[in-house]
Amino acid sequence: MVEKKKIIDTTENIDEIFLDIVKDSTAGDPMNEDVKWTNLSLKEISKRFIDKGLHVYEHTVKQLLKKHKFAERKMQKTVSLKENKDRNAQFERIFELREQYANSDNPIISIDVKKKELIGNFYREGTTYCTEAINVYDHDFLSFAEGIIIPHGIYDLKRNEAFVTLGTTKDTGEFCCDCLVDWWNEYGKKQYPNATSILILADGGGSNSSRHYIFKQDLQNLANLIGIEIRIAHYPPYTSKYNPIEHRVFCHVTKALKGVVFRSIEIVNDLVKKAKTSTGLNVFSKINNKIYETKREVKEGFKENMPILFDEILGKWNYRAIPQKN
Repeated sequence: MVEKKKIIDTTENIDEIFLDIVKDSTAGDPMNEDVKWTNLSLKEISKRFIDKGLHVYEHTVKQLLKKHKFAERKMQKTVSLKENKDRNAQFERIFELREQYANSDNPIISIDVKKKELIGNFYREGTTYCTEAINVYDHDFLSFAEGIIIPHGIYDLKRNEAFVTLGTTKDTGEFCCDCLVDWWNEYGKKQYPNATSILILADGGGSNSSRHYIFKQDLQNLANLIGIEIRIAHYPPYTSKYNPIEHRVFCHVTKALKGVVFRSIEIVNDLVKKAKTSTGLNVFSKINNKIYETKREVKEGFKENMPILFDEILGKWNYRAIPQKN
């Protein structure tokens, strides 16, 4: 009987190299940090090791996946969703853009809105140490809530830092862009003083929808305001779990908030800031009480004279807002 080979550390930082190889092809559950997966095969990971000058074979890759808790699971036919024909091409384009920006003075950020939460005496998953029982409402009715919390996150991939804004009214394109303005003014321009462009990885729906002109209008206003080019790369439909903020930030924020009753937004704000990890993630948080309008109309003439520049390939998901002079 042939004995199974153990991982041979061909280099001291083999784990670091492995995680770097799979990071751009990793998805995860924003509610559970222990659930993550990769769409790379053993052969593809092995080839990427070889491209880096390390002959790490498939049996070793398999053990590395197990070591870092990438479980091999059989798919269950329980969910019926469409798959876009341009899915893989867009993943390749996002990979190319990340490589370009990684070797520049420009930031790469991932944005998304976490699940909305109700303020009040409502049940929440998880446990916490206390001296007496915690009694909450038996139903989560919005009419009994004292308010709503809309957590918008911005994750800086280069610095492993997250900026979370807790909105209290509506999730709109204007709210999304206000969060980006705050991040840029408070952190971005200090950390990237030589930046000429910002790469934003985003889902294709919600307040930053790839199909809505109102978001593009707000995005153009943002570029004009900060004077920096903004490049957007949307993840294809039904692939939001691959957006880095989902499994690198939101799962840890969820963990920090487990078992706590949201009696006020200030409590949530304090807890979000504690969502740190042993790998160095830092999370900053603030409250935004601005009232945002819904069902806004695009200004007359914007669609016809839109300054947004769409890429020749997959322009529906890849485009740039260039600062315009007044």
